[in-house]
Amino acid sequence: MVAASAVQITVLRGRDEERRAIRRLLDGLTGGGAAVVFQGEPGSGRSALVDYAHHHAAACAVLASAGLAEEATLPYAGLQRLLDPVLDRAGELPTAQSRLLRRVLSGAGCPPERQLALGLAALRLLAVAARDRPLLCTMDDVDRGDRATAEILAFVARRLRRMPVAVVLTATSTPPAGLPTYRLRPLDERDSAALLADRLPEPPVAPVTAALAAASRGNPQALVDLAGVLTTAHCRGEEPPPAAPPADGALGRAYRARLDQLPHDTRRMLLLAALDEDGAPDALVRAARVGGASIAVLAPAERAGLVRVEAHRVTFPHPVARAVIAAVAPIAERRAAHLRLAGVLDDPAHRLDRALHLAAAAAGPDPALAGELEAAALTVGGARASVALERAAELGEDPARVAERRVHAARYAWAAGDTRRARLLLSGLPADPVAPAGTAPAEPLGAGLAAGPVPPTVTGRADLLRGEVELRCGRTPAAVRALLAAADRLARTERSLALVALARAGEALCFSGEQYRYADLARRGRDLARPDEPPEVELTSTYLAGVAATLRGDLEQAGPALRRVVVLGGRLTGSARTPAALCWAASAGLLVAVDGAAHRLAERAVELAREQNELSALPRALELRAIAEYWLGRHEAAAESSREGLRTARATGQVNAAAVHRGMLAVLAAVRADRESCLRRLREIGDGPAPHSRPWALAQWAIAVLDLIDGRPAAAASRLAALARPGTGRGQVLVQVMATPYLVEAAQLAHRPTATAALALFDRWASSTASPSRRALSARCHALLAPRGSAEAEERFRAALRLHPVDAGAFERARTELLLGQELRRARRPRDARTHLHDAWQTFTMLGAGPWADQATAELRAAGESVGVPDPAAARLLTGQQLRIAQLVAEGATNREIAARLFLSTRTVDHHLRNIFHRLGIRSRTELARALP
Repeated sequence: MVAASAVQITVLRGRDEERRAIRRLLDGLTGGGAAVVFQGEPGSGRSALVDYAHHHAAACAVLASAGLAEEATLPYAGLQRLLDPVLDRAGELPTAQSRLLRRVLSGAGCPPERQLALGLAALRLLAVAARDRPLLCTMDDVDRGDRATAEILAFVARRLRRMPVAVVLTATSTPPAGLPTYRLRPLDERDSAALLADRLPEPPVAPVTAALAAASRGNPQALVDLAGVLTTAHCRGEEPPPAAPPADGALGRAYRARLDQLPHDTRRMLLLAALDEDGAPDALVRAARVGGASIAVLAPAERAGLVRVEAHRVTFPHPVARAVIAAVAPIAERRAAHLRLAGVLDDPAHRLDRALHLAAAAAGPDPALAGELEAAALTVGGARASVALERAAELGEDPARVAERRVHAARYAWAAGDTRRARLLLSGLPADPVAPAGTAPAEPLGAGLAAGPVPPTVTGRADLLRGEVELRCGRTPAAVRALLAAADRLARTERSLALVALARAGEALCFSGEQYRYADLARRGRDLARPDEPPEVELTSTYLAGVAATLRGDLEQAGPALRRVVVLGGRLTGSARTPAALCWAASAGLLVAVDGAAHRLAERAVELAREQNELSALPRALELRAIAEYWLGRHEAAAESSREGLRTARATGQVNAAAVHRGMLAVLAAVRADRESCLRRLREIGDGPAPHSRPWALAQWAIAVLDLIDGRPAAAASRLAALARPGTGRGQVLVQVMATPYLVEAAQLAHRPTATAALALFDRWASSTASPSRRALSARCHALLAPRGSAEAEERFRAALRLHPVDAGAFERARTELLLGQELRRARRPRDARTHLHDAWQTFTMLGAGPWADQATAELRAAGESVGVPDPAAARLLTGQQLRIAQLVAEGATNREIAARLFLSTRTVDHHLRNIFHRLGIRSRTELARALP
């Protein structure tokens, strides 16, 4: 039997439903038989499910066979092999059935009019074999063997209701009709990780697991093959993991076995399809006509599960199938196929495809073709441009042009999110600049490329990209070194890129908590700046100066510079309007607390990155958008931005960016007192981030908020105080400033000097901005540090309430209301306290912040008022307008939809909902739906 696609593993990962189906089938044999079919591509675990059935059939006799492509032209060959162990009992059948069955299985054939009789004879033989004990019959790859066997087995499997016989069939292409069929789906990332853990002594780190899951396309055998070629460095993330399963692995061999059984004409057409990356049938049809063939010859390949021919596309079940088809073809046939495809791609829209096919057929360097590839690549961009530029580099002869094309190819790969490819392309380039006259020349290009010196500009661009990749995906010290080297190499010839390198280096320093080194970047930026620069160049140099001034505490100089950056960001147009420039402008906006402008700039960066398919820019843009939404009080929107940023960072291998988004999600969950979600995100972060890095600081902030909620203010204060050491430029100063309101609240009793010092820094920043929300938080912090029960404390709280914007930051306003209510209650003014506590409770309830609402409820009870359960006759407690709004909420309408239907403003709807919640004594929209009759 052939079972090349079998996945031999102890636990069948991702196949829970299929395993349950097998157990139900076997457990139900006492009440009658049944059948099940598992359909899936090679490597999906079909054979493993057959083995699972055999393993759990201890109470059954077992007949097992498999469809063999070698016997596909021999009618009933598979049936003969399946029934051979029980054929000696054919004598127990009626004479006519016994004679017919023996005659057919001896190779005499069966006329069409006797098919029904043959099927009933096979069914009766199985019933006879099952008299002693239940019977399990399995046929793996039933569609690969002879069709006559498949038809008889399907006939039998549909008629098992009254006998203790179970039938399990597997198929790659079309399953037998009329039988329960399970389509084997790709494994998700969790099951992929579990399968890798089963196979490897050291499970890969999360980013490597995600990359391997993507490379395998969820195919279990592909994952097993990938696991077989992993090194320890791969598993630890020290080297990029393989981008595809090995073509000579078990999955590749399974496809090769199927390929070997196909007719020669089918294989030639399959090769054309494999080499045509576009997959459009029209080009394939035209190429086939040139060779005197038809696309119809692909039918045997479809039946073998090697290709899918659809109305508008020809696809392969797995990239390994395409790779194997191309790899096993002789080089002469591959070249001929490429030339034939190039010959039919004469439309200008297919310029790049034509050039790529010609390049694949090229036998050696071809500068003219390299130039055509480069020109065509620049018209399309993206991952395909990266492939074309790499091939153009291989066809070139001038070392400088070869290096330049590789850098461009790496840049396109990085932008498209293919981090591994970008790193591989950069690895073939020198890491040292061209030496000046009289010294040793620069390191030559990698093996297989034209040797020779590389200009400093090209080397500088390579270092700039290396630094950016390391910043997002690797080690920040390496990122800083590469970026500073890039700034040096580009300073004379491309000042704008040198400034970009410095700005990126600044990001790396802030990420790792080494802000004290930022002053040197600003000095170098000043040396590069010139008067009357283009807006995008002025933006970068001014941003460097503004951030440096902020970090050294010179807010009077920082404010105007950063506001200028925000203005310039809004004015960028054309090619100057890049996601990177918009991100720096958004970052500047956050530093001067113009949150609305910062959010708009970050949103534009997100939109532009999507439009231009710059996946590598998305995580940073989404991080800035999430921070802006945090300051605007839109916590759920911030969480969604971070979730999207996390998904994109993981998909593109940006482990550092992913850690930042996990940290932000942990903070947002902690702030909303969602302990379970916070702890889950903290577990995902683990102990990977270096101390004082941004992910580490965000994780500490989240834990501190949980400490504060749980009544451990001293622990919270210690954590938050350790985030940075102001005055030294070490640690996460900016994260600590964001967390200052929690630090002051935690440290007001046990760590007052720490709280006072942190608040002084926050005050200086808040007072340098025009942000009412920052000043409101400052006033609240001062109220917490004022003597308890004093007029100063109350006045500071009330000042904070006056400063909180009414159209944003509802959560922080509610926190201030809660703290003021606590202050008034403890000052024995319960009546005054209840007003603020009610407002806080209503807001927390509407926002779904249950634990905070519970705190407000506890304070209300301590102030002499209970918050009860809803009255069963809730409708009688509401006005007509309130009842209508409540009914719409119960129907699932949003506040915006309610406002549109009732011709009200959303603010009016919000006001009515607060009153509805208060009158009914409820805390959520779900409870409101339950309270209504």
